[in-house]
This record gives sequence, C-alpha cells and structure tokens, in this order.
Amino acid sequence: MGAGARAPFPTLGHNQGPPLDPDEDPGVLSWRHWCWKRAHKRAWKTPPREIALRRLARAEALGITYHAYTLEILERGIYL
Repeated sequence: MGAGARAPFPTLGHNQGPPLDPDEDPGVLSWRHWCWKRAHKRAWKTPPREIALRRLARAEALGITYHAYTLEILERGIYL
C-alpha cells in the first residue's frame, strides 16, 4: 500500500477508535467521535460511593492514583 492508501478493513486488535487522519470524511468522523464520547462517558461514570472509596483505598495501598487503578479495571478487567 502507498503512503496515503488505507487498508479496506481494520487490522486484528484495532478497536475502531477515532481516526487520527484529519482528511477523513467529516460525517464519519463526527459519528465516530460521538460514539467514542458516549462510550467514554459511560465507562468513566462515577461509581457508587462505596465502590469509589474501596477503589481509592486499594489504589492508595498500591501506591497509585485512583485514576490509574480505575484505568486498569477498565482496560484489563483486573482488580489489582
């Protein structure tokens, strides 16, 4: 493929994230952007107080931030 050519289908492991190519069709870009913003908002929705406090305590015990600990849960599904 040439420098400007794009694969017809995403490669294995591609999560269909927002394109980094500014030349992509704005209609497609806006739809993907909306989907990603919605998914991000749902993933980072504030959990109930008890869960947030438990995560915070565990993160502090591990010496990492709440954000980093929650990111591990969201990315890998692993409760460290």
